[in-house]
Amino acid sequence: MSGDALLPGQFNSAAMSEDTLPPGEFKSTAWKNAYRLAGLILAVIFAAVGVLFLFRAGSVVSFFNGFARRWGLGETPPEGASLFLALAAAYMCVVTILALAMYVRPERRQSARLLIQAKAASAVISLILCLTGGVQLILLANAVVDGGIALAVAHMEYRGRVRTP
Repeated sequence: MSGDALLPGQFNSAAMSEDTLPPGEFKSTAWKNAYRLAGLILAVIFAAVGVLFLFRAGSVVSFFNGFARRWGLGETPPEGASLFLALAAAYMCVVTILALAMYVRPERRQSARLLIQAKAASAVISLILCLTGGVQLILLANAVVDGGIALAVAHMEYRGRVRTP
């Protein structure tokens, strides 16, 4: 078999135009590299935030409460949330694994799609809690940040790949 012969199911993306690439493939190496880099960066950030939630939750709440006081927004109670801290840390662990999977196996679309759903759900729930329980800066910030992450990953997933017919 020659060195440039393809196995069944493989294709030479350099010799194909975007119109002939299989659905779900990246449009270019640049898109794939950007996607992988985004996954790695998100994994590192998510892991760091998860550790902060688990071991320094009081500091995170105090940080946001300081800004909330200055801006006239509701503060978040700093005590009595150990179950919720455990759940938040577990959530951050899951999204870290999903983002890392985007880096390690970018051809598997499920990781990005699950990450989009997780971040979108987090944003919507935070916004609902913010609107129904009084505006707390930490909830508003989470809605904006997680919503932004969901939109950014969705953009990369949609714009960087060949669409399924």
